[in-house]
Amino acid sequence: MFTHSQTTETLSQPPLGKLCVFHQRSDQFAKNIESNQGFLLLLSNKRAKLPPMNADALILAADSALRTLFATPRAARPTPKAATRLVAQQDGALIAPEATPELTEAEKSLSAALMHVNHVGEVCAQALYTGQALACKNPALRAKLDAACREETDHLAWTAERLEQLNSRPSLLNPLWYAGAFAIGYGAGKLGGDKLSLGFVVETENQVEAHLASHMTQLPAHDVASRAIVAQMKTDEVAHARMAQKSGAVELPEPVKRMMGAAAKVMTTVAHHV
Repeated sequence: MFTHSQTTETLSQPPLGKLCVFHQRSDQFAKNIESNQGFLLLLSNKRAKLPPMNADALILAADSALRTLFATPRAARPTPKAATRLVAQQDGALIAPEATPELTEAEKSLSAALMHVNHVGEVCAQALYTGQALACKNPALRAKLDAACREETDHLAWTAERLEQLNSRPSLLNPLWYAGAFAIGYGAGKLGGDKLSLGFVVETENQVEAHLASHMTQLPAHDVASRAIVAQMKTDEVAHARMAQKSGAVELPEPVKRMMGAAAKVMTTVAHHV
């Protein structure tokens, strides 16, 4: 028979085989950490706490959400227009070319679906930048994020205006898209700090740029209004990515990039129809 002390000692000692497995898993975990050292160091270095959020910051974030989702957006810049190329007459006079042909119903439907997706993207951009600015510790960087957010407000207004012209409407799931993007933006800034947050900006804008480039190949050739908007949006997104890189963005690991791409694919597919 075992005494009470012997029984306690026996139960407190794990079997040797389990200890070996534990150490093997620990070694593998350490190797995984080393493989993504730069990225994971940012996450583990969050012992420096963010300053507490004040009521004003929360009110501004809530106001931004309400304006994005329920108010008519107002652009600071005029809606982009296609450049008008003048045609030379035989007498040397320059006149404007004939008006572009009207879009067919099928073309309108295609343009509306693509602009529908772009409008969802701009709703997410508003949420992403708002969440990042709320978590940002650096006042100078926060100002840059706010400036980028204002340009995204222009995009939001332009796409909303174009949707109305095409007799379409914004996505019914915009509150859901906004909540998800805000959580990503705030979470990146809160958990990984400014450099990781900027890394999400770079990757997001790179994916959006590629997405807009694909739209330029899908939009009807004579839908000059939509094409002018998408072209200017693409230019702005490139500038936002460069701003983030110059501000010290860290490159995200490939698995994170692939996960972001998969999430964007789901969003654009659903937004194309709902």
